[in-house]
Amino acid sequence: MPSSPQPRKTKKAFRRPSEIHIGNFAGTRIISAMTLGAETGRIPADQLAKAAKSDLISIPTPGELFTALEKSGKTNWAGQYRGPIPVTYSNRAQIALNLGGLIADGFIAVEAKDGQQVKNIGSDIIKLSKALGVSEKLLGRGSSINEFAENNEWDTLQEELEATQNEVKSSMQSHADQDLVILVTLGGWIRGTQVVTSAIVQNYNEQSAKVLRQPALVHFMQSKINEISPELRNEPLVKDVSNELGKIEKLVSFPEGKAPDVEQVRKVNEAVGKMMGEIESKEAPK
Repeated sequence: MPSSPQPRKTKKAFRRPSEIHIGNFAGTRIISAMTLGAETGRIPADQLAKAAKSDLISIPTPGELFTALEKSGKTNWAGQYRGPIPVTYSNRAQIALNLGGLIADGFIAVEAKDGQQVKNIGSDIIKLSKALGVSEKLLGRGSSINEFAENNEWDTLQEELEATQNEVKSSMQSHADQDLVILVTLGGWIRGTQVVTSAIVQNYNEQSAKVLRQPALVHFMQSKINEISPELRNEPLVKDVSNELGKIEKLVSFPEGKAPDVEQVRKVNEAVGKMMGEIESKEAPK
């Protein structure tokens, strides 16, 4: 049995984002920082909206996107849950996209302070990770997630989920599965954006809505899909996701400095919801 990682019981403090370098992403990086601290580490919505303007493009993780909702008041996180998804997929692209979505679900459960939901999602994350053949160290992570959830250690649990995501990605990279890392990251962004847009529609706030202005970011993600191996790129599900990203790019091309209205946010929510439905559908190609 693998040894469990040592729990990190310290108080959460500001930390620099941990960086996962994704193979030959020419001059780019993906910032893997689910939470950046309770105070000075919070990223303003307008700053996130500009994340894709430099050569070093940052793909906001679900946790980073969720911080933008705090200024709009109390969010009903439990109201953002979705039903259980299958964990018996055999298509690797579909597994990777759903794994990213599940990691986002884990952070929703942490925000809701729902220990049982955290444990359920953590178990599913491990199952899908094993289906992709990632590191056995994740079994130890699963034990830690359960322990922290039992003890209501929410700050430490957020860090453990971040570490779990990094473990998944680094393990894939060590096995030269960089294409799957792209899909895991994309799946997390899709699910995170679905949750953010849903919450904004329910409790509209202009400052929070500005985070949705990400045309360059969406274009960047679509370009990364075009660079993955032909075998995965030609999967019907991956083709559909790429096509939908092209539509979403237009939907999030709001004028600079102007927040989208509720109806515009609703259209983005419907678009990412459609994509998420295809990703989790049992009928996706094997």
